[in-house]
Amino acid sequence: MTPDYRAISAFLDAQAAEAGAARNTLLAYGRDLRDLSDWLVRRESSLALLDRETIESYLAHCDAQGLSRATRARRLSSIRQFTRFALEEGWRQDDPAIRITGPGRAQRLPATLDRAEIEAMLRVAPEIGRTRTDRTRNRCLIELLYATGMRVSELVALPVASCRGDPAVLLIRGKGGKERMVPLTGPARTALAEWLRIRDRADRSSPLGRAIADKGARWLFPAPGAAGHLPRQGLGRILNDMAARAGVDPSCVTPHVIRHAFATHLLEGGADLRSIQTLLGHADLGTTEIYTHVLDERMRDLVLNHHPLAGVPAPDDSLPANQDRQDHGRPSD
Repeated sequence: MTPDYRAISAFLDAQAAEAGAARNTLLAYGRDLRDLSDWLVRRESSLALLDRETIESYLAHCDAQGLSRATRARRLSSIRQFTRFALEEGWRQDDPAIRITGPGRAQRLPATLDRAEIEAMLRVAPEIGRTRTDRTRNRCLIELLYATGMRVSELVALPVASCRGDPAVLLIRGKGGKERMVPLTGPARTALAEWLRIRDRADRSSPLGRAIADKGARWLFPAPGAAGHLPRQGLGRILNDMAARAGVDPSCVTPHVIRHAFATHLLEGGADLRSIQTLLGHADLGTTEIYTHVLDERMRDLVLNHHPLAGVPAPDDSLPANQDRQDHGRPSD
């Protein structure tokens, strides 16, 4: 292992032990820093020799490769975390990344589905799957996803022990090991109970029984594979099948879109941002506030397309005020 890779490994170990970083975060840090290290090797340099100019050159290289602004912002964030760690560990005397502003992130409105589209998918959910076992599991998946707004990684890795006893709420272990409570709707509790009955009665020789006997005993949704539970990609394919059956464009449907729909529909129903922040497991309220933009767009569309006067053209500033009012049938007072 090269000195750079040893330093990266030590950094990742510290992030896991001290900061409680989530597995996916650690994987992203590792990929980003190894890419930087490999780029430095080609320039006959190393992480120990990093300076501001070199970091900026690397970011320019990433831009030239066509990497998105979000990816470049994440890579700079990984570098910042590493150089700060190196400074704290005494590996270097300065932090060369501290004053680099980077490309930033473009604020994009989260894609979502309206209530009619979600309801259509929920209606067809019991029809999706080749066997009764598959169909019951698939219905449970979307009911839990929409009822709780869980991240896909949280849903597929849900421990079965936390779901027994007809719970009114679930304890979710989210990013960085942080826990939160999320309530379950009536349909979600019904779907969960039906799935548990089938799961618990699975014949040991069946695909589900074999998955449970292998590595899936602790998971609500056992599946073959190293993790022992349903993979995230598997959930994505199930949702795409539901969308197609429901007449919703499958390319617009992902687990994260269902999470966005959960938050947007709560906001439309009058929920406050703080409550939604807690339910989603957002550490920063600013992350949750983007949903207000979705609502603003919908309100604007509602007024412009459905208000009784939406079709009335805007006043022409070149006309006298009385003439403008007269042309539009509006009283002068």
